[in-house]
Amino acid sequence: MEDIFKLIGSYQYSSEAIIFKGKLESEGIEVFMRDNFTVEANPLYSNAVGGVKLFVYQKDYHKAKEIISQVSKYSLDENDKLLKCPKCNAEEINVVTSVNDFKSLVFFVFSLLLSIFPFYVNRKYKCRKCKFEFN
Repeated sequence: MEDIFKLIGSYQYSSEAIIFKGKLESEGIEVFMRDNFTVEANPLYSNAVGGVKLFVYQKDYHKAKEIISQVSKYSLDENDKLLKCPKCNAEEINVVTSVNDFKSLVFFVFSLLLSIFPFYVNRKYKCRKCKFEFN
């Protein structure tokens, strides 16, 4: 497999990989996913298997890398503009989830006991540059 296919990216969840797969396929590049069923069956296995991996043919690798680089890695507002950090004004903002209050802790423990993915977590924005978190 190493001499025909080349890894284009790995993602923590299948939903992330499917977005990039769809973008590449819309540009005419054939994409192959690996470990997506394992991660879909139990998202907690994602780190153990190295996430959901996307492969492309070697001949399409450079074109695929260029297409993926055009997709923003950071969060956008309603007008498709990069969010800005209120503290340092940087445009490197990601969504993070946390279990930092009693309600989210209870739901997290309950979800683990039932072996389901936690359905209630706090979502905040976090600046990659200064590490400031905000709603």
